[in-house]
Amino acid sequence: MFHIVLVHPEIPPNTGNVIRLCANTGWQLHLVEPLAFSMEDKQLRRAGLDYHETARVKRHANWQAFLEAESITADQCFALTTKGTRSPYDVAFKPGSYLVFGSETKGLPETIRAQIPTPNWLRLPMKDGQPPDHHGRDGVERGA
Repeated sequence: MFHIVLVHPEIPPNTGNVIRLCANTGWQLHLVEPLAFSMEDKQLRRAGLDYHETARVKRHANWQAFLEAESITADQCFALTTKGTRSPYDVAFKPGSYLVFGSETKGLPETIRAQIPTPNWLRLPMKDGQPPDHHGRDGVERGA
């Protein structure tokens, strides 16, 4: 089983989509607070369709509480970040891998990313010509 970790998610429908993904793949979803919405948000529920009851979702008060609850160290995590240089296609993931995503507008906090070894920083390949604000034109990491 794989794990998806959303750190400080902000957009309810995005989280609802990930809930649906996890329900259909059997993956565990971890939500690291603070969340920018209620788990009862209508957009979250709508995007997750009827999968909320079948998805395995755990909430954690903060990053450290997540690490402690899972009995893992940050080196067992893979950060999906615009700061990464490796592609996820170059990694031989093993069951139990934790794929960590930051918030949609701010990305993964530097304090958390710094705990994950640099070789575990992964960058999703993006096609050329995407609007600059999606890539952090001003140097601010977004959506990673």
